[in-house]
Amino acid sequence: MSTEMKMQKKSVSEWVKSGDPWVWLNAGAVAISVIMVVGLLLLIAVRGLGHFWPADVMQATYSLPGEKSYTIAAERVESVEVTSAQLREAGVQLPADDDEFLQRTLLKMGNRDVYGADFGWVLDKYLSDIQTPEMLFAAERHEWGNLYGYLMAVKEDGQLVSETSDVTATASALATWVMFEKSIERATAIHDDIKDIEKYDIGKINHALERIRLKQRRYELNGELTPAVEADLAAERAQYDEEYKGLQANLAALYQQINRDSFVVRVMDGTEHEMPVSKIVHAFRPNAMSVMDKLGFYFVKVWDFLSDEPREANTEGGVFPAIFGTVMMVLLMTVLVTPFGVVAAIYLREYAPQGIVTRVIRIAVNNLAGVPSIVYGVFGLGFFIYFLGSGIDQAFFPEALPSPTFGTGGLMWASVTLALLTVPVVIVATEEGLSRIPRNVREGSLALGATKAETLWRVVLPMASPAIMTGVILAVARAAGEVAPLMLVGVVKLAPSLPLDGNYPFIHLDQKFMHLGFHIYDVGFQSPNVEAARPLVYATALLLVIVIALLNLSAVTIRNHLREKYKSLEM
Repeated sequence: MSTEMKMQKKSVSEWVKSGDPWVWLNAGAVAISVIMVVGLLLLIAVRGLGHFWPADVMQATYSLPGEKSYTIAAERVESVEVTSAQLREAGVQLPADDDEFLQRTLLKMGNRDVYGADFGWVLDKYLSDIQTPEMLFAAERHEWGNLYGYLMAVKEDGQLVSETSDVTATASALATWVMFEKSIERATAIHDDIKDIEKYDIGKINHALERIRLKQRRYELNGELTPAVEADLAAERAQYDEEYKGLQANLAALYQQINRDSFVVRVMDGTEHEMPVSKIVHAFRPNAMSVMDKLGFYFVKVWDFLSDEPREANTEGGVFPAIFGTVMMVLLMTVLVTPFGVVAAIYLREYAPQGIVTRVIRIAVNNLAGVPSIVYGVFGLGFFIYFLGSGIDQAFFPEALPSPTFGTGGLMWASVTLALLTVPVVIVATEEGLSRIPRNVREGSLALGATKAETLWRVVLPMASPAIMTGVILAVARAAGEVAPLMLVGVVKLAPSLPLDGNYPFIHLDQKFMHLGFHIYDVGFQSPNVEAARPLVYATALLLVIVIALLNLSAVTIRNHLREKYKSLEM
């Protein structure tokens, strides 16, 4: 028996020495990490993407004991189980013999302009007469959030064109709904025309007039504002003023057209309200929609989220300016950080004497990679904006002062700050790649008559390019999700005007921009309507992960292509 135990002990000892337990331990840790990451992404996806599904709208009677009953129309958001003691402590009047645990549901009731709040909690036990009428409709508005109610009439220029005699699915109700949909389509088309004129045509004129003003101010500062120059500027300004008057006339006509139609809606308290159709973004009857209808509407909502501008303190609308700003900032950061990181790594590895000074520099570079990002933001604010930016304004834009051009946060300073934050990663990755290039490759190139610079440019750097791309990938992964430094150097809550447009010089590096990471922070922690903002936090977080993944996949694809291209040289 003792011999058998010794043999088992020996086999266990040999098994431990073989390293298999550590392999299994590492494999288990990796598996758990993958499961946690996938689970987190699934949670974000379900919470975020589920927001765009057109849920059924219920109509019910709610009557708490001792209080007056009333009718509500709402979407179910979430349900939780609470104790009756907690509800009594919160001031809810419940019978003494009520259940110990009660189901509590958060409802999205909309109609914030009527009720004062568009979300509320109810106790399921006291909901009665629950139904889902087909003619009960939901409308997404440009202001005041969602609207729930029954469509009673549609008007043109104050004249009744269609009226509902019965809110059930009768012929008159359906005919009024068809007329309402046509009015929304007409108003949406006019709204798009107004947006194009105000944002692009008038924006272009305003940009040109501002350039004329700055040009005149520059002439004044230089003492070159002669009567002839002033007359030329006045003629140019008059031309733009004439165009502006024409656009204003078009706008006035469009606003008159868009305000032609109105509709009457009956809400759940029995009151009727007349509203302009131009305030409606989408109107739909979810209780009457089939699964395919809801699926089509779902993709329309997702596309609106990706392509529209935010509204209602960023709790409604889309996030396209934030997507554009994030991608553009990362691309500019990559263009800046790659050459500086590669040049620094080449000098440290190929040219600098390998002594104590070089070792100290390497230690400093490695330590910079661990500096908190907010420190880079403070440095960017103090050095880039207040020092460099103010100097640039004094030297090149004196006509715009005291209004700053580059002496305030903007796209360029945000990109430069993040390039400074990520340059240690590129330096370290590039140095590692250069150190792996075989010495005989360099010597062979030099033996064939190439100079050291030609050897680096034509042989060493191409072979090290996969490592350089690895550094770029790590830099993009870190920079794309940064928020703290950007809050100091250029990101703002709302900037619907993109930093890239058709106005000279086309790329406006001095302009402030939106960022997905800051958008998540703003919607999640600065929103006045927490319940409405919560699903958008999940949706924007999922979108940020997807954007970072796409940027990284693009870099990985380039790296793999370079690796395959120069694999023969390494062999």
